[in-house]
Amino acid sequence: MGDLRATFTSAAAEVQKLKQRPSNDQLLALYALYKQATEGDVKGERPGFLDLTGRAKYDAWAAKKGATTDKAMQAYVDLVEKLKKG
Repeated sequence: MGDLRATFTSAAAEVQKLKQRPSNDQLLALYALYKQATEGDVKGERPGFLDLTGRAKYDAWAAKKGATTDKAMQAYVDLVEKLKKG
């Protein structure tokens, strides 16, 4: 797991250096996978109807519910690698 955690941490830093900004859907996927990997299943109440950004983030994270830390980290790393090639 140490290697995966190091790779995950490196990928999180690399996201900041991408040549092209990811699409909103890709940003939501990155957010959800990062949160699932670092905090586990989503907590708290879903944001209200007027908080569109908060609601989208909550829903994206909630969609990853049940994914293990390792699975979320690996999916995050895979997505970052895909975006780097993109």
